[in-house]
Amino acid sequence: MRDKVPLRSARRRLARLALTAAFAFLAPVPAGAAADVDYTALADQVAKEINLARTNPGAYAAWLKGQRPWYRGTQLRRPGETPVRTKEGLAAVDEAIRWLENQRPVGALGLSRGLSLAARDLVAAQGAAGGFGHTGPDGSLPSDRIERHGRWESVIGENVAYGQRTARDVVAAFIVDDGVPGRGHRKNLFNASFRVMGVDCGPHAAYGITCAITFAGAFREKTGF
Repeated sequence: MRDKVPLRSARRRLARLALTAAFAFLAPVPAGAAADVDYTALADQVAKEINLARTNPGAYAAWLKGQRPWYRGTQLRRPGETPVRTKEGLAAVDEAIRWLENQRPVGALGLSRGLSLAARDLVAAQGAAGGFGHTGPDGSLPSDRIERHGRWESVIGENVAYGQRTARDVVAAFIVDDGVPGRGHRKNLFNASFRVMGVDCGPHAAYGITCAITFAGAFREKTGF
């Protein structure tokens, strides 16, 4: 059974997990350009990339090192891609590399259908409305969406990315966490208290693509209670 935590206490716990939306490596994708994206495959790949990062942080450090030559000041200018303006430039990338090189692996996360549905609730509604952040167009918070689909235990969290076309760029955005004080998305990604996640990706009216990831210490699917 889920720990009995008052709603106000649960929301404070969510706040401590730095639930803010990711803008690192953001490159808005025109709606037409995102039409050919297989969102189901993208969500599956994001889940795999998250577990790669958690279990092999050094692999991501090596990949980020390979991105360094494409920076010009605060712009990321990869060949054949639209330039991306960041807030911190290489400083954030180099800080992330150092952090990854000192980070011990943490366990891979299991994939939950209910948590994926909670992520979909945000992706579908926000994508259609062109919204941003962790409050859905219906006023729902991450805890509200998660509790629609089951019972969580211990801790919960949510990361949201906008504009990244590849799973690697989604996860790299969370790790670098450009411009985010405290690197809250990175902390969520490597939080050893999380044991299960849900992922969903879809079209977004303003940014072309959005992906949401919900996390929990444990989760009991709604079916059966």
